[in-house]
Amino acid sequence: MTHERPTVSVVAPVYNEEQLLEEFCQRVAAALEPLGEPFEIVLVNDGSRDRSPELMRAIHARDPRVKAVSFSKNFGHQLAITAGTDYAQGQAVVVIDSDLQDPPEVIPELVAKWREGYEVVYAVRAEREGETWFKTFTAALFYRLIVKITSVNIPVDTGDFRLMDRKVVDTLARMREHHRFMRGLSVWVGFKQAGVPYRRHARKAGDTKYPLRKMLKFALDGITSFSYLPLQLATYMGFITATLSLIFLIAVVGMRLFYVGDPVDSAFYGQASTLAMVLFIGAVQLVSIGIIGEYVGRIYDEVKGRPLYIVADALGFEDAGRPYSLRERQ
Repeated sequence: MTHERPTVSVVAPVYNEEQLLEEFCQRVAAALEPLGEPFEIVLVNDGSRDRSPELMRAIHARDPRVKAVSFSKNFGHQLAITAGTDYAQGQAVVVIDSDLQDPPEVIPELVAKWREGYEVVYAVRAEREGETWFKTFTAALFYRLIVKITSVNIPVDTGDFRLMDRKVVDTLARMREHHRFMRGLSVWVGFKQAGVPYRRHARKAGDTKYPLRKMLKFALDGITSFSYLPLQLATYMGFITATLSLIFLIAVVGMRLFYVGDPVDSAFYGQASTLAMVLFIGAVQLVSIGIIGEYVGRIYDEVKGRPLYIVADALGFEDAGRPYSLRERQ
């Protein structure tokens, strides 16, 4: 049986999105059908605990263009994107969240830009509805910081919502690092890139999948994936501490030689300042060890050689056992 290869694949991670999944698929299909090109929607169930897996099966049964990949457990948003791009078969692959904050109606604009010859087309958040000032501020701060401390020029005010050409997807498929920052990797690989502005909507239903704890981990993955600055900062702190310690030593020797006064007071202040310096040096050492530990932990994850994700079930693929992007193609 022959299958028509899709021109556009839409990859969407799914985690507890039962309230929005039907509407999401309907809106994606409505946005792509006027293009007159074959397409597919690849839903990646990232260990959902609600009815999302059952809904994915039901939607696939009604519309074979909607395909489903289910993880054996929760592996995380970035690995769900990775699995979706591994399985996607289109000449262009669009990554979009299934919570409808990123409107599917923008996808044709990304495709139009791709038709102009751009190989990565990222959606730029010109407006952000329903987000707190804290989240908006920290997101803006993070992207401006990561541009300053890395050699990767990640566009400001962008997320994972983007289109990638097949050659970009195939390049990313060969990069199997565990702590993935996909929006950074898609820029790092190069190729011809452009942005399309859009208005990001407020979440219609359900809870955010990126609370503060996950946002911090995500930011840490992004920084450690593309920058050695934290390690360099540990070195700088060592030199600064050594300099301060030398100055303190000279000051103590001077006080001992020239101080005139109550010897009890002299001993008390000497002990207090010594204790403060010891605590300061200890704190710097612990911070430095922690920074080094973050990088060593990532090295440990890589050398273990475990798979990035484990697929429990895949529906709608010609070869469900092996992702398209990792198969040998003729």
